[in-house]
Amino acid sequence: MVMVRWEPLRELTSLQNEMNRLFGSFFDAPAAGSHTRYRWMPAMDLIETQDAFVLRADLPGLGQDDVEIEFQDNVLTLSGERKADREDRGEGYYRVERATGSFSRSLTLPEGVDPEAVQATFDRGVLEVKIPKPESRKPHRVQIAVEDAQPAIEGTSTEAATHEQREPAGMQS
Repeated sequence: MVMVRWEPLRELTSLQNEMNRLFGSFFDAPAAGSHTRYRWMPAMDLIETQDAFVLRADLPGLGQDDVEIEFQDNVLTLSGERKADREDRGEGYYRVERATGSFSRSLTLPEGVDPEAVQATFDRGVLEVKIPKPESRKPHRVQIAVEDAQPAIEGTSTEAATHEQREPAGMQS
């Protein structure tokens, strides 16, 4: 039997995601008899590797010309549109579940990401965007320079300072 550590915050996050999905599907569902389509939002994964962030998005039925990727002010935006591919020729539809329409998803990336280094590939309905991590800023150690010791009182020689220390002021011989 494998022991799994219980993390209450993860459970709350999971519950919140399920509630959001439930209410989102309830309010996005078309009314009975209406011709409104479901709102479509593609599923995305964001994975962090040693040297990059990798975004994978499921975009079934789309081609690379149907998708746009923009990078501005450390925000990567993936947008596009899936159009209805059916023709109404008097056919009776019993159930339509495939959602169509435009979508837009944005991710905020860390400072210093080079937009020219971002690469995207599209294969069998899966878009993969590879975002190289910015160079980490290493701490810079500052050396402390030690200067030669200066006399405590400027303009006095060490012999005169020693003579003054032996005889108090006002008592000269």
